Amino acid sequence: MTAVPAAPPTAVTVQTPVLSARSLYRFFRAGDDETLALQGVSLQVERGELVAVTGPSGSGKSTLLRCLAGLDEPDGGSVWIEGRRMSHQPEPVRARLRAGRIGFLAQSANLFDHLTVEANLVLVRRLAARPVRASVAEVLASVGLAARGRAYPGELSGGEAARAGLAVALAVDPAVVLADEPTGELDSATEDDVLDLLLTTTNRGVAVVAASHSPAVAAVADRVVHLRHGRVDG
Repeated sequence: MTAVPAAPPTAVTVQTPVLSARSLYRFFRAGDDETLALQGVSLQVERGELVAVTGPSGSGKSTLLRCLAGLDEPDGGSVWIEGRRMSHQPEPVRARLRAGRIGFLAQSANLFDHLTVEANLVLVRRLAARPVRASVAEVLASVGLAARGRAYPGELSGGEAARAGLAVALAVDPAVVLADEPTGELDSATEDDVLDLLLTTTNRGVAVVAASHSPAVAAVADRVVHLRHGRVDG
């Protein structure tokens, strides 16, 4: 009987996480006092995943997001975006990676007041300096602001301002959106609208990390990371 050759082993594709943070430490000194803002925090986020970072004030949520975005340098550990190192790189390298692959959504000050909403998006795209699939009009329409592109930030309602901030974060077709208290100043109905937009964003394959006190944000997240005293609690 002729032996049947064994089938070759099936190749296993290992997908690189969109965002990977490994043992992050961050401390601040004021005179003789030292504050440990992050103590060995690790985090891995996949495409299309919404991760909520929760914890009391002073637990390190905002510091973590700033380190993930390359806006602040960790004193120990490393941050990687799509397999490319963000941390401990020259600022021009971090700035290019941040501008092209990260959308940052701040609780406030996400828009330049002297520019229209549309002009804010155009500016962000120029900084990214790479082709983007969706037009500015399409991004505005995706967050329900098709008719508000020529408005200035001071002319927007609270809900419109939140959606405009998200439009800025999405303008460069990012791999990951980092949101710091994205619904912190909104009423419950407007918060629901913004959360629906964040979920729609993840459905397109974008990873979202949202630092928030809001139980509503944690309720819709795929995963919750709780910080306490700069450490992952549990």
